[in-house]
Amino acid sequence: MQVITKVAELRRALADVRKADKRIGFVPTMGYLHEGHLSLISASRGHCDVTVVSIFVNPTQFGPSEDLSRYPRDFARDEALCRSAGVSIVFAPSAEEIYPAQFETFIEPGELAKPLCGGFRPGHFRGVATVVCKLFSMVQPDAAYFGQKDFQQCAVIRRMTVDLDIPIEIVTVPTVREPDGLAMSSRNRYLSPEERGRSLAISRGLFAAAKKFASGEREASMLIALARKHLEKVDRLQYLELVDAETLRSAESPLRSPAVICVAAYVGSTRLIDNVVLTISRTR
Repeated sequence: MQVITKVAELRRALADVRKADKRIGFVPTMGYLHEGHLSLISASRGHCDVTVVSIFVNPTQFGPSEDLSRYPRDFARDEALCRSAGVSIVFAPSAEEIYPAQFETFIEPGELAKPLCGGFRPGHFRGVATVVCKLFSMVQPDAAYFGQKDFQQCAVIRRMTVDLDIPIEIVTVPTVREPDGLAMSSRNRYLSPEERGRSLAISRGLFAAAKKFASGEREASMLIALARKHLEKVDRLQYLELVDAETLRSAESPLRSPAVICVAAYVGSTRLIDNVVLTISRTR
């Protein structure tokens, strides 16, 4: 496994891969890897000859009230996990390598970036889209792998690749959960044992709504109300919305097309997000 910190070196290494006509998979991360990240690596390795993992805590996606310095980091641990997972290249650039002096060009996402997290984290998806676009340009993979937990991020990035004619397959991998249902996240480490217990209200609320949907309920308001009952245990509910899976606009009742029920909530001082996709079965 190669560990590369410079763009020029990365491009040289990947030029040799392309000459060999090998398929390149890419997993962009902010480090502090967990089983969710490893599932993305596994998906890439299952379909690609070479897997590149980037580890970069992107400063442009953090708002002024969000503590960039608090984001967990442990590069030695991340490197060891990548090595054992069969990663080919770890790309771990500095902030100066990604955003050199005089940098001033940003990607401005459209309507998909406005609801849900976009309504509470202004500029977040601008930073996400910009860094992912730059990483795509540097790596030039055949496919890139993202987790369903960040459903809105996946939608924004997929739209960006379509609108900007970026020839990369965007693959969404199902959310990986702890045995008790909590969605895996690098931020889970901030939770105290008591907060960790209360955080289960998020997944339980989503699962309750999904179960009701599976039994035939198609009224969005009923599904939201059911999830909300569970979410009384969180400290602050930022949003609980049921949206169309393609447009991210509020889903209309009765539900007739794939929808996503999405949550962002604070447990203690930790912000957690999660979602469940509701798919309508088509009968012949």
